[in-house]
Amino acid sequence: MSLEGADPAGPYGAESHAELRRWLEAVQALSAAVSAGRGLREVLGLVADTARSLLGFDFCGVLIPDSSGQNLVIEGWSGLSAEYVARVNTDRPVRLHGDDVHHAPSSQAFRSGLPVAVRDIDREPQFTPWGGVAKEQGYRSMLSVPLVAGGDVVGTLNSYHSAVHDFTDHEVERLTLLANHAAIALTSARMVEELQQLNVSLRRQRDLLTKSERIHQRLLEVALRAGGLDGIVQALADLVSRPVLVEDAGGAVLARTGSLSELPGSDVRAALPLEEDPSGAHTLGTGIVREEGGYVAATVRLAGEVVARVWLPRGAEGFSLLDERALEHASIVISLELFRLRTGTEVEHRLRGELLADILSGAAVESPPVAERARRLGHDLSHPHIAVVGQLDVATESRRSLTYQRALALVSELAAGYTPRPLVAMHQGAVVALWPLDSVRTLSRAAPVGENQRMDAVASSIRRAMVSVPDAEGATVAVSGAERRTFVQAYRTARGALNVALRTGRSDTVVTPDDLGVAGLLLQLGDAGQLVAFADRTLAAVRQHDLLRGTHLLQTLRVYLDSELSRTEAAHRLSVHPNTVSQRLRRIETVADLDLSAPATLVEVSAALLLLDVAEGGHPA
Repeated sequence: MSLEGADPAGPYGAESHAELRRWLEAVQALSAAVSAGRGLREVLGLVADTARSLLGFDFCGVLIPDSSGQNLVIEGWSGLSAEYVARVNTDRPVRLHGDDVHHAPSSQAFRSGLPVAVRDIDREPQFTPWGGVAKEQGYRSMLSVPLVAGGDVVGTLNSYHSAVHDFTDHEVERLTLLANHAAIALTSARMVEELQQLNVSLRRQRDLLTKSERIHQRLLEVALRAGGLDGIVQALADLVSRPVLVEDAGGAVLARTGSLSELPGSDVRAALPLEEDPSGAHTLGTGIVREEGGYVAATVRLAGEVVARVWLPRGAEGFSLLDERALEHASIVISLELFRLRTGTEVEHRLRGELLADILSGAAVESPPVAERARRLGHDLSHPHIAVVGQLDVATESRRSLTYQRALALVSELAAGYTPRPLVAMHQGAVVALWPLDSVRTLSRAAPVGENQRMDAVASSIRRAMVSVPDAEGATVAVSGAERRTFVQAYRTARGALNVALRTGRSDTVVTPDDLGVAGLLLQLGDAGQLVAFADRTLAAVRQHDLLRGTHLLQTLRVYLDSELSRTEAAHRLSVHPNTVSQRLRRIETVADLDLSAPATLVEVSAALLLLDVAEGGHPA
């Protein structure tokens, strides 16, 4: 998704910009503390204070390895008692490798390089050795995130709540962002201590640190002035005297300076893996910066996920340590900017989702409040619209939510190129678009085509966008057709077409009501109640039995018919024993007074199920 030219505040971004300002000011305070030569413990204490005040935790602590490298010790804290710190550091040390039974969340986060959350320490057997001191301190839940600098874990930032607490992805993401800055502060503070100890012999390193911090300050100032991604990239280009290119995780260019001929092409960028190479074949210095084909690149992470990379030429004069530090600092500031943009995008997606839900609940689109909400989001509801509904086949169930978010972003980006702008949002577990019939691509010079052709092309474009998302194994998209209908009718027709298509095995394609035969004609009826009433002549007793007793007779009947009356195949699809299928079918015959061995009954039941599929078109498949 291109971010070039994005409004840093936008109509709904003021709050996120204010939050970003608070974050950047806190990070500036950390940088100033390091530049002022404050001791390591004081800097780490400031890190803990910052995390506690910014994120609203009850207690915070920073843990780093001791001199033996065997234990993690608390070196900076906020809200924790001195007695608690002393007891953990001496009587209950956090061993980096633990034992066969007990593994502290801090040591897990340190070893894995990933956040570790504990909702309730009383229910965590591995936390037993520290349960006593935890109760004395007064906390019940904790979150530990690694401090990562130069590809190495240098400590952990721990945050605690006095009550049982479910840590959200947003909390983990924000604490991880702060931990990235804390890691820089930690390594910088250690460098300051070394410079103070070694004095004259390390004067060059002190000078390097000062310049590095100035670079970080300048980049942060650009972000504070709402200079956006383009401003940060231009500042970096000025600092290193080279052109700069930023690409997202999919390889799309987000921002650049200088001539394309001086920057790496897509082939060079694709040759370097997104994740750091464990062999170190491409690695420079600390490991954040790597090289490929005469260019250097720094990875930009957000909550542990690679979201972008910064590229620039290595240069004939070579790539100095100061250049490398500038690139590292830029990657952190860019992650903050992308976080702000992501937050603003999520707000707009939520507002569009609320508007879509109201419209599909029957809100009068011509009413001033609804029309004004739509106008502020860039939509004109006075035009006739069709409905397009898309559903993904997701490879990894645990990543379903993230996969749908990415698909929604791509479809929204597609819609942004059309005028009037279509309304795209998530609704009832699917990507839904209300698309103006007379919508055309901005600046398009294509020859005019019929409405059905244009809508089929739109639906195909939406499907291609959805299926291009990582973890998407397929996408089924249904379109309501070009007939003029209300928003609710158009959505119900498209949703029903999607449900019928999926239940009849037509997936990973584009479907219209015309593709579904009789079901397609029934979908265009305005009264779903008539369809249900007709179906209930045959299946009312079965539906009532399922509703009152929580059984699955109707589902079993549907799968049995789809399995060509094979009880063995139906049992396999339902993951039950064939005898269970037989028992359910006998129960259906008893409850509904049907003879499922009679061909006429099977035709009647199939028709009733089809009517229910159509009538339930407004509900998820």
